[in-house]
Amino acid sequence: MNESASVAPVDESTDAVRSALHDHRGQGTLVLARGVFTGPTARVKDALYAKIVAGKAHRERFSVHLEKGATVSTDTYFGDFPASYFQRWTTVTEVTVSFAHEAEGSARVLLRASDSAGNARTLSTLDFTGPGTVSLTATLDAYLDGGSLWLEFTAVDGGLTVHSLAWTVPAPEVIRPAAIAICTFNRADDCAQTVAAIAGDAEMSAGIDAVYVVDQGSDHVSDRALFTEVADTLGDKLVYLRQPNLGGAGGFTRGMYEVTEINEHANVILMDDDILCEPESVLRMNAFANVTAEPTLVGAQMLYLMNPQNLHVSAEEADLSKLKAGRWAANSLHDANLLKKKQNKRVDAGYNAWWSCLIPAEVVARIGLPIPMFFQWDDIEYGLRARGAGFVTVTLPNAGVWHADFHWKDRDDWAKYFSIRNSLIAAALHSDFDVKKLSGLLTREISQYLVSMQYGLAYTMIRGIEDFLTGPSVLEDGGQAVLASIRKERGRFPETVKHPANDIPGVRQADMVVRRAGFEPEKTRLDAVLAKRAAYQWLGRTQHGVANIPAGDAHWWHVSLFDTAVVSDASQSGVRVRRRDKETARELTARTAKLMKRFREQGPATQAQFRAALPQLTSRENWARLYGK
Repeated sequence: MNESASVAPVDESTDAVRSALHDHRGQGTLVLARGVFTGPTARVKDALYAKIVAGKAHRERFSVHLEKGATVSTDTYFGDFPASYFQRWTTVTEVTVSFAHEAEGSARVLLRASDSAGNARTLSTLDFTGPGTVSLTATLDAYLDGGSLWLEFTAVDGGLTVHSLAWTVPAPEVIRPAAIAICTFNRADDCAQTVAAIAGDAEMSAGIDAVYVVDQGSDHVSDRALFTEVADTLGDKLVYLRQPNLGGAGGFTRGMYEVTEINEHANVILMDDDILCEPESVLRMNAFANVTAEPTLVGAQMLYLMNPQNLHVSAEEADLSKLKAGRWAANSLHDANLLKKKQNKRVDAGYNAWWSCLIPAEVVARIGLPIPMFFQWDDIEYGLRARGAGFVTVTLPNAGVWHADFHWKDRDDWAKYFSIRNSLIAAALHSDFDVKKLSGLLTREISQYLVSMQYGLAYTMIRGIEDFLTGPSVLEDGGQAVLASIRKERGRFPETVKHPANDIPGVRQADMVVRRAGFEPEKTRLDAVLAKRAAYQWLGRTQHGVANIPAGDAHWWHVSLFDTAVVSDASQSGVRVRRRDKETARELTARTAKLMKRFREQGPATQAQFRAALPQLTSRENWARLYGK
C-alpha cells in the first residue's frame, strides 16, 4: 500500500465530529436490542444467538427461515432480553418486541420469561399468517432479582420467515451523543478488523457520532488497506490520532479526553483493539445507557476468543485487602459454557474491564480522568473511584465481546510490575490499606516465586513495590521509562526467557521426565509447606535431574521439589528452564526483608501522598502534558 493512500493522523477532533457530538432529539422508538440469528464470524456458534428446538431452519444475520413444523427459540445468550437489568437500573417499565414475518401458512409466537431461579413461563401467545408485523408487550415488574424475556417461533403448517426483530421502548426526549474510543499498539491488523466490524453494521454505527482510533505503535493501523476502506465508510466520524506509547491507560484516556472536551453528556465507549467485536453489543450498551435512571457505566461481558461459547465471568469485583482483581461477583458464572448454562440471577458488578465499557461524560466531569498507570488496574481503579462518587457499573448480559483467554497468558512477564504497583496504588486510594497484613501477603507471594525458582518474577514484583513507595512521581512520564527498564532488568534472570521445546539450552530431551503435581496441601498447612520448601531449596535437598512440568501442574508447592524444572509456558508456545540458584535466592530474600520493613514504615505516608496527588494525576492538565498538547 502506498504511503499516500494511508489515513493521516489528525491533531484534534475534526469540526465535523465536534458538530456531531451533541445531544440528539429522541423521536419514535429506541431500539434496545435487535434479533440477531447468527454471529459476526463462522468462529462463533449460531446457538449463542438462536436455537432450533425442532425441525429445520436456515439463518441469516437478522433473519431466520423455518421450514414447516420447525420451532426456533431465542432463549440464548444473545437472544435473551435482560429484563432484570432493565427493571433494576433503568426507567423502563414496559418493553415491546416486534418483528416482520412472511408465513406461508399458520404460525405461532410465544413470548416467554424466566425468573431468578431459571423457571420458565409463557406470558402471551399469538397465531398469525401471511406477511405482516407482530408486536407483543411485556411489563417489567417481576424480574428484580433475575430473569429474562425471549420469543419462541413455530411454523405450524407452512414455512415461516422472521426478520427485523427488535426490542423497543418510546425514545427518551434526549438521546446522548456517543463515541467509540479504540486504543491500539502494534496490532494493526486486529485494530483494522475491529473498526471494520463497527463500520460494517450500518444501523448500529448510525447511532455512533464518532470513532476515535488512538495509535501508539510503530506499525501503524493507518497503513492497512482495510483501515483505509473503513475510513471511507465512516467518513467524518473517524478520528485517527497518533501519540507516544502511554499504555492502555494513556490510549483510552485520550478518547475520554477528546470526547469530554466537546460534550459533557456523551457516552464514551472504550474498546480493545484485539477483540472479536459483536457490533450488536455496542448498540445494546449504548441504548441501555440512554435509559438508566442516572449516569451509569455500562460494560460488556467477556467471552473467550479461543473457546467462543464460554463466558469469562458474569461480573467482576476487586478484593483490595488481598490486591486481587477479577474476583467473581456473587451469583456469577465463570468459565461457563453458554450453550449449557444460563445467567438467571442479576449479578451486580464492582467494575468492568475496558475490553468494552461505556463511560458517561458526567463521570469524568465528577471524578476526573484515569490515573496514568500505563497498564493494569487503570480500569479497576476508575470503576472503584466512580462507585465511590455514586456512579454504579452494570455489566450487561447479552452484550459480549470475545477477548483472548486469560489462562493462555503466562504470569512470568514484565506486566507483573504494573500489576503489583498499580494494585497497591488502587488499594492505597480506596481501602484502609493495612500495611502489616499486606506486607505478609506480599512476602508470601514473593517467597512462593523464589522457591519455585522464578527469580525474575520475584524481582519484578519487588521492583513494583519499590516504585510504589517512590510515590506519585513514579507516574510522571506515564510509564514509558519504566516499561523499558523493567524489560531490560528481567533479562538477567535466565528463567524469564522462553525456549522452543525441542531446543532447550543445556538440557537433553532424553533427560526430561514428566512430573505431575499431586494433591494441593491443605490451606491451613500452606505456610508450613512454604517454609519447608524454602529450607530444602536452601539446603539443596531437592530432587535432582530434570523435571518436565506441564503449565497446569506448575504450582509453587510442586515445582519447588526439584533442582531443575522445564516448565511449559501458559501460552503453550515454548518452555522456561528454572534452575535452583542459591545466591540469587539469598540476594532477593534479603532485599525482600528490607523492602517489607520499609513498606510497613512508609506505606501509610505513601498512601497519603497518592490520595493528595489524585486530583493532579487525573486532571486534564496532566494528561495534556503527557500528550504534548
